[in-house]
Amino acid sequence: MDKTQWIKDKICTRDVLVHRCNGLKALGRKIVFTNGCFDILHHGHLDYLAKAASLGNFLVVGVNTDASVKRLKGDARPLTSEDDRAFQLACLLFVDAVCLFEEDTPKELIEALRPDVLVKGGDYELSNIVGADLVLANGGQVEIIPFVQGYSTTSIIERIKKL
Repeated sequence: MDKTQWIKDKICTRDVLVHRCNGLKALGRKIVFTNGCFDILHHGHLDYLAKAASLGNFLVVGVNTDASVKRLKGDARPLTSEDDRAFQLACLLFVDAVCLFEEDTPKELIEALRPDVLVKGGDYELSNIVGADLVLANGGQVEIIPFVQGYSTTSIIERIKKL
């Protein structure tokens, strides 16, 4: 038996994830959604994701595909492939599902999932959080979690370049 199958099962297509979330909502579970590139998983990400998970019963992490990251961050990124990034996130016990998305924003994924809670990091304001309007209109909440100072993928890359 493949002991990592339960991890791989957390990585879902959009359709499978919508079905799972609808079933959980029918049982009264609170769906939490966040998203990002998660190119180099670090302390700041882990703190953020753990806090996001504490806001509900089922944490979904949307992950930009490699093509999406390249469009957003340039040709030098991502450093880690989409499959590896999804697997790393799925390995975290407090992450319940991971879904890759090709678009530049998670708007379509948020529309499909209709999460109860939408979470973003401290560099966002409510007015520039994609999908906030939809979540709020459906009676959900939007949470902004402050950054852990001193941690960012960009700063890690810069430190590595100086070695």
